Amino acid sequence: MEILYHFAMSVDGYIATPSGGVEWLDAFEGEDYGFMDMWASVDCVLMGSKTYEFALAQKEWLAPDKPSWVFTHRDLPVAHESVTLTDAEPAAVVGELEAAGHERGWLLGGGALATSFRDAGLLTHYEIGIVPVVLGEGLPMLAPLDRFESLRRTGVQSYDNGVVKVCYELERVDEG
Repeated sequence: MEILYHFAMSVDGYIATPSGGVEWLDAFEGEDYGFMDMWASVDCVLMGSKTYEFALAQKEWLAPDKPSWVFTHRDLPVAHESVTLTDAEPAAVVGELEAAGHERGWLLGGGALATSFRDAGLLTHYEIGIVPVVLGEGLPMLAPLDRFESLRRTGVQSYDNGVVKVCYELERVDEG
């Protein structure tokens, strides 16, 4: 199963401010950045509890047409019938998704969940929207890694507002 980490980050590698804020992205709204193509390519959504709590505050559930798994150890409200709360490890959930016939999931949300998927060897694709902003500090896209992962660039798109989207797929992992 393919797991796609599609996200926006500052030039210095942060996906949010230290408090989790993403208002710095507001100035770059209005462009699709390939989102609809990405959305059409996935058949499920995987998210952490902080991203889920942000989504709960919205007027409508963001993904009523796709099943969503929320990784949490807390008792949170279920926003929609398509939502499943889970405290299972990412590998177990991905195994269940594969067994159910899912082929490609969007990992939506923070670097902590993305790091757990990467550390389990489950992140297969990255779509990174590099936003021309330097935050100086914040929440990183991923935690440090104790091994080398080689990625192969599969696409690049530049936008007039300075955003650059770069797409990669995992090529190999070198332990060490």
